[in-house]
Amino acid sequence: MQSYATIIGVVELRLQKQSYTTVQKRYSIGSSTVTLIMKRFKELGLSLDDLKRMEPVKVEKAFYPPENLRHQDIPLPDFEAIHDRMIAMGKNADLGFLWLEYKEQHPDGYQQSQFYHLYRRFMEENYGSRNASMPVERIPGQKMYIDWVGDQPELLVDPETGEIHKVHLFTTTLGFSSYIYAEAFMDEKLPNFISGVVHALSFYGAIPQYLVPDNLKTAVTRHTKDELILNSAFADLEEFYDTIVLPPPPRKPKGKATVENHVKFLEIHLVEKLKESVFTDLSMLNDRIMELVSGINQRNFKKKSDIRFTRKDAYTKYDKPHMKPLPGANYTLCDYKYFLHVPNNYHLEYDGHYYSVPYRYLKEPAVLKATISEVRICDKNNKLICRHARSYKTFPLYITEENHMPANHQYYKELNSKDGAYYRRWASVYGEYMEILVDRILRSAKHEEQAYNSCNGILHSCKNISHTIVEEAAERCVKANACKYTYFKKVLNTVRNEKYGKCQTGQMPVHENIRGRDFYK
Repeated sequence: MQSYATIIGVVELRLQKQSYTTVQKRYSIGSSTVTLIMKRFKELGLSLDDLKRMEPVKVEKAFYPPENLRHQDIPLPDFEAIHDRMIAMGKNADLGFLWLEYKEQHPDGYQQSQFYHLYRRFMEENYGSRNASMPVERIPGQKMYIDWVGDQPELLVDPETGEIHKVHLFTTTLGFSSYIYAEAFMDEKLPNFISGVVHALSFYGAIPQYLVPDNLKTAVTRHTKDELILNSAFADLEEFYDTIVLPPPPRKPKGKATVENHVKFLEIHLVEKLKESVFTDLSMLNDRIMELVSGINQRNFKKKSDIRFTRKDAYTKYDKPHMKPLPGANYTLCDYKYFLHVPNNYHLEYDGHYYSVPYRYLKEPAVLKATISEVRICDKNNKLICRHARSYKTFPLYITEENHMPANHQYYKELNSKDGAYYRRWASVYGEYMEILVDRILRSAKHEEQAYNSCNGILHSCKNISHTIVEEAAERCVKANACKYTYFKKVLNTVRNEKYGKCQTGQMPVHENIRGRDFYK
């Protein structure tokens, strides 16, 4: 079963006429999975926009009905230990014998043919290519590789204390020209990683078809052979720059030789040069990095037969013409904060303030994205839930949208937002005596807030009643010096009965506008 993000992504890319290979690499799935998703998309008869408007769970169930799913908990053999046993057995190595041992320990385990298939795949993945290196065709303008330089040199000196600080070097390179960008940061946290990517794209002045980050915790939330979940930050980059994030296979250095090689190259040709100078601030260090990188990019390649001549020349001639132009707007950098679940008070904390989420998202995962002026909250599929203006004031601490609250919370919020002045203004609508009555009730309490419920009850009981009757009832209470909720209710009923008279059960009141049954004889 594939996730909502994978289903939507596959449909979207295929509708854009992206090849099966691109879709498979983007979501680390097989061609049969792509075919299955598109087949069920056509069977559903819905548009892509229809799917995006649906709840993620409903989309997943539509493509993978629960009755079609089979759940088995089959223990995977320890093929590393099995391989060691095969080597130890020498010429007597017998995989069938080891399968029998496995079945004795796990009677419900894999059958022999599947056991053999899994072992062959293990051998191919881990030992099959150690003596062979597949040539990789680099396509101009296609990929930008992203990584942190492994060495963290101590390059910054505090001018006041003399303390030396390590820096982290962020670097990118284009697949064909090997055109390099590098920048120093104080750490490798996500905001700096995203800043580095944005600055690199600005440096290149164009956008490649793919961004290829190394398997970094800052860049990839979870990455296995069969499943890839990009975090919200990279999903936002994909959408803004109209590109595709395409991480290399995990634990496969041969699959990411370009980035590995240029990182090693920079550790020698850049870091060692930087160690020759003393830097007291990050901007000074980055100026020197740009200077050295510019020299590297204009340096001739060792092979005279190389058609690229220099990185700069190759970029200008081959890479850039095949890349897309930058969007007109600037990318807004966000600070990302993840929540395993929305708490019971349906507010997410950021920078000492608490921002509301619709209460129906209780216990659901969420991600908060904060810019200088705005706080956006998205669900686990990176779909926008709500947005707030970012608050910098000390109070209020809780930034709440009323429609995010359950109905009973909205009622109590409205009730608690009223004060004495509010009830006095409301009472003045009926007349002088009603205003005096409410004022005396408010003053009679030790603390004014204790009288709010009484005032609220009195004023609500006057709805749909003539102002004249209400004012007369209030006058009687004031003159009797009995300004209480219960007394007012009794007096109000008395005045109404006096004005209109009591109707006897089963008998119509006498009135000139009521014709009666004799009129129709």
